[in-house]
Amino acid sequence: MARLTNAELLQRIAALEEENASLRLQAGADADTTPIPPAPVVKHHRGWGWTLLATVLIVLGAILAPLAVVTSWAKVQLTDTDTFVATYAPLAHDPAVQAFVTDQAVKAVEDNVNIPQLTDQVIDGITGLGTGPVATKALDALKAPLSQGIVSLLQSTVQRFVASDAFAQVWQEALRASHNQLEAVMTNSGNSAVTIGSNGSIGIQLAPIMDRVKQQLVAQGITFASRIPTIDKTITVAQSSSIPTLQLFYGLAVAAGAWLPWVAIGLLALGVIVARRRALALVWAAVGLGLAMALTLAAISVGRILFQASVSPSLVPSALAQKLYSTVTDAMIATAVAVLVLAIAVALVGWYSGPFAVPRRLRGFFGSGVTWVRTSAESHGITTGRVGEWLYAQRTLLRAAVAVIAAAVVLFVRPLTPSLIIWTLVLAALAVAILELLQRPVITVPETADDDTPVLTVP
Repeated sequence: MARLTNAELLQRIAALEEENASLRLQAGADADTTPIPPAPVVKHHRGWGWTLLATVLIVLGAILAPLAVVTSWAKVQLTDTDTFVATYAPLAHDPAVQAFVTDQAVKAVEDNVNIPQLTDQVIDGITGLGTGPVATKALDALKAPLSQGIVSLLQSTVQRFVASDAFAQVWQEALRASHNQLEAVMTNSGNSAVTIGSNGSIGIQLAPIMDRVKQQLVAQGITFASRIPTIDKTITVAQSSSIPTLQLFYGLAVAAGAWLPWVAIGLLALGVIVARRRALALVWAAVGLGLAMALTLAAISVGRILFQASVSPSLVPSALAQKLYSTVTDAMIATAVAVLVLAIAVALVGWYSGPFAVPRRLRGFFGSGVTWVRTSAESHGITTGRVGEWLYAQRTLLRAAVAVIAAAVVLFVRPLTPSLIIWTLVLAALAVAILELLQRPVITVPETADDDTPVLTVP
């Protein structure tokens, strides 16, 4: 087989076109001009039942997508203690949380230690030693200010501790203990030390924090702090009547979180496979998934409003309630946004690669541009040679490999973020464009044919 340069190939094509034109003129003069009707082409189309089945599968997959987001969040956040701690540990540095913990800690001390009575006993003990009328009166006048000063000192000490790194460490330890206990409650473990209240309250233990505060007060010379008993109290950080109901479905949510996302993806994929027009079905599947994620984000926003309205400001300040809700839902929001971006990307890819008029023109324009660049490079002696020929021969396999790698990144890399999806799509498109540019279509021509007419063969 002889290999021709682009210039030789163009000359050969021009000669063949001239010869074909003369042959057509000669044949038209000698042969019957009655056209022979082409043989009918029998096309086998799938019935409307396949379209109905594809629609049902795609709709089911889109409906299950929001549930998959919630259950996957539940599985990770509610069963992985390390992830739970990493999610809620930053709350220790939030001013609203620090103010709430300080107020609750001081209130807990005042509920367990009668500071005014304690200061009265101290002053009365001093005056009982015989201080005289004037000194006794002066000391009695100091009882109220001394009591207020002790409370103020207590509050400032708690504030400094809550703002320190030591509190952040204690907060993490309390979160870890609370999560382990909560998980034990949800799984009916006998090791559970706490329970969810019948009114739907969930709290954080105060004892570790108060033990550290007592140590700092004693170190500053306030010896009465050693008389503060161990405070077995839990700060209520959330309360909702729906929590007991959520407890009933906890086990189901955790179990579903492992397989429900794959079920939703499988239904969407199967709907595309069985459809009569797969390219159109892929676009609609992506649109349905995107709409499902948009509704999920809207539901989370509505839930924020309902949660803040259901929490009493006397129990949890509004700013703290908003911060807690944001912390809980941030992971779900990030996942929903990422899947929404993925759905938009899949819809665009499906539309561009489908048999639609505009995408066809775009692909033709891109192909013409690549051919022009390749031809220009070869005319200047720049060619990929046999490597390019191999890339052209394996072009279908290579494109499939790029698609599989991109899909694997989206399916298995966590956390799934919009930037991950966008960069994956960009890199995949860039890889396909580079392969298209590097490949070198091979046009082979036999040395001679039986009728001495060259025959062009494109593999």
